[in-house]
Amino acid sequence: MKFDFLPQLPSSNLDDRTFDDLVEECTMRIPRYCPEWTDHNLSDPGMTLIELFAWLTDQMLLRFNQVPRKNYVAFLELLGIRLQPPAPAHTELTFYLSSDLPEAYTIPTGIEVSTIRTETTPAITFSTDSPLIIGKPRLQHFLTAQTVEDIPQSLRERLSNIWTRQPSGYWTGSEQPVFNEQPQAGNCFYLVINSDDPLDGNVLEVTIQGAAATPTGIDPNHPPRKWEAWDGQDWQPVLMKESDDQTRGFSFYEITQQGGNPAQGADVQLHLPQSWPVTTFTAYRGRWLRCSFTSPEANQEGYSRPPRITGLAVRSIGGTVRASHSTLLQDERLGISNGTPGQTFQLQAPPILERRETEYIIVTPPGGLPQTWREVRDFADSTPQDRHYIIDSLTGVVQFGPLIREPGQLQRQTQVRSRIQQPRTEDTVVQVSDIENALEHQYGAVPPRGSEIRILAYRTGGGREGNVQIGSLQFLKSAVPYVASVTNYKAAINGADAESLEQAVMKAPRILRTRDRAVTAEDFEVLAQQAGAGAIARVRCLSALSSAQAGTVSLLVVPQANTDAIAQGEGIAPEQFALSPALQERVLQYLDERKLLGVQVRLLEPDYVGVSVQTEVILEPAYDNPLARAEILRNLRISLYKYLNPLTGGNEGKGWPFGRPVYTSDIIALMQQTPGVRYLGPVLLFPIRKQGESWRRQPSPEQLIDPGVQGLVCSWFDSNLRSGHDIQIITR
Repeated sequence: MKFDFLPQLPSSNLDDRTFDDLVEECTMRIPRYCPEWTDHNLSDPGMTLIELFAWLTDQMLLRFNQVPRKNYVAFLELLGIRLQPPAPAHTELTFYLSSDLPEAYTIPTGIEVSTIRTETTPAITFSTDSPLIIGKPRLQHFLTAQTVEDIPQSLRERLSNIWTRQPSGYWTGSEQPVFNEQPQAGNCFYLVINSDDPLDGNVLEVTIQGAAATPTGIDPNHPPRKWEAWDGQDWQPVLMKESDDQTRGFSFYEITQQGGNPAQGADVQLHLPQSWPVTTFTAYRGRWLRCSFTSPEANQEGYSRPPRITGLAVRSIGGTVRASHSTLLQDERLGISNGTPGQTFQLQAPPILERRETEYIIVTPPGGLPQTWREVRDFADSTPQDRHYIIDSLTGVVQFGPLIREPGQLQRQTQVRSRIQQPRTEDTVVQVSDIENALEHQYGAVPPRGSEIRILAYRTGGGREGNVQIGSLQFLKSAVPYVASVTNYKAAINGADAESLEQAVMKAPRILRTRDRAVTAEDFEVLAQQAGAGAIARVRCLSALSSAQAGTVSLLVVPQANTDAIAQGEGIAPEQFALSPALQERVLQYLDERKLLGVQVRLLEPDYVGVSVQTEVILEPAYDNPLARAEILRNLRISLYKYLNPLTGGNEGKGWPFGRPVYTSDIIALMQQTPGVRYLGPVLLFPIRKQGESWRRQPSPEQLIDPGVQGLVCSWFDSNLRSGHDIQIITR
């Protein structure tokens, strides 16, 4: 029956297989399950049975597709599936102090830094996730070595009995070479630093006084040296850019050019790792820095003479701390309890980010003391005495414990009431109130009537707009004492929009298969993506317990990245696919609670390979004008950026498949779909591979990914690659 007065809503097509599709699928399965059955004609009785069951299945699918969308959503809610809120982007903020302070200084948690606000775009705010301690370092040892070793063994002290420490912290004395008298690649020196305060993430400024008139023979613009710090496991590079080394590789080139004296000293600014522990090598204990003589690049000279210095000093001028796309709201009043079960309250600024230990609800009964209530995922295990509540992170709705009547108990209550209304001689007197109390169950406590409900703090934010570029975060929302400036030297990554209903529908069958346990390769992939809470786009499990008896599971993780720039003809920077430490910790902790005992999980980044396309495009004569050529060239680049992409690439538009090579025919088929293209000239594909800290295009075309290698193809612009695609437009 059709009701004309109801709105005509589109029906959900949950299974689009038809009768013919079902018959064809069953026929194709016959050789696999019953190879003796060779007669597939319509006259065969077995084919009649197939058509009969296909007709019955088609009728069931027809009825199943009549299920309204609202009912399907209700089924998801019964399974406990909720839409995920936006995932916040993460980056690192570097704070610089305005002056050298006499004591260690702490920048508290929750300092907000934002981008510039324009007429069309609001400011995007990031908040620090932990306090930043800027300590007071002391130079304890200056050691030299002839070779670079992961674990230093042969060290020579240069400070004891040779230099003296001034009250200002300077070590000064006679000239000391930092490398051998005949410098060779591998010569290095170590600075061992002590402090009473943590120095993790500090920006360290090393002041070096050089000896006058001691040329080193190097190119000061590209000095062959490398600064590193020991993070407890490995040596990490700490010189962010060449301009941070004002000594220009100990040549003091700029000071000499300006008529100054190297003895005045110059500074080297080093950004220390987030973990810089105290370590003991041989007989020396402290935090370790290393500067080593590296092999010079082609057509460049190395050190012909060892640089000589006469003084050293260190001090912290700032620090780097992790930050997330969030805004902190404190002490918000939700309302007054009416004493009824299941009451809800609305937070003012949804969506709500994952709560921390200091973010919870306080309930103050009339005339009583404030009570701390605890958030739970659901009320399944809550008793009437448990002070529990739940929060919908997407909508910001706070709900307290409901009162539930069980269906079986309702039936018994109906029978009892019928006996009360029509009593029999053998029935005893039954109190209705006692029956009602027995038939009702309270899940979680109810705030007493008249209680004031407040939330101490919560954070709002998240979304793809939080994936801001390098240097975008420069404005403090409020003044911080002794802080002169702030910036982000890394682009924000892992920001993702809220989950849609379609994504939740696709997620439901996978959740039912995994049952919240990681055993098979698919389980690890599903749970890892679920742990990312929207920050992970794709996961590939290389080995699982079923195939790798060693007990190690390796997961290739592709984080979410902002692809909005593709519409403007720009690619995705490789840095956006980096795994942030915060995301790694969250995924590993989530999987650790669900994997089998003894299984080790490793998170890895795929082997990304960039692609540069070089070809000639011949256009139709009708488009022989500058405007058409520019538009067609832009459309070609956008098509390539979409197609050669880990997130939107491939023939299906779901991301380039792991390990699939790129063929010339793929590019030809893609570009010929662009209107105005008549035909193509020779198509050459050049790989873009990572060399050191930069990405460079290879000089000759080659196969981009060998079959079987777990790599991903990307297409992007980079600072070292000015043109991602070399496309020449020709009209004939």
